[in-house]
Amino acid sequence: MDSDQRSLEDLVRDLPPDSRQKVRQFVETLLDNTRDRAKKRFKQNWAGALSDYREEYTALQLQQKSLEWRGD
Repeated sequence: MDSDQRSLEDLVRDLPPDSRQKVRQFVETLLDNTRDRAKKRFKQNWAGALSDYREEYTALQLQQKSLEWRGD
């Protein structure tokens, strides 16, 4: 068990018994959703960076071809 889960268990242990399961499910769902959003943002950022790289690379290729055509 990692430290986040131990902390959650400590928190849940201090709650009234009839609310423990609902609070545990809520927190676990919240953590899952946060991880999913973080993964999605990472994928979006990676795709954006790759797109920027492709644009820069294409611009450099075009510049090189134009210099070759001019004979520079």
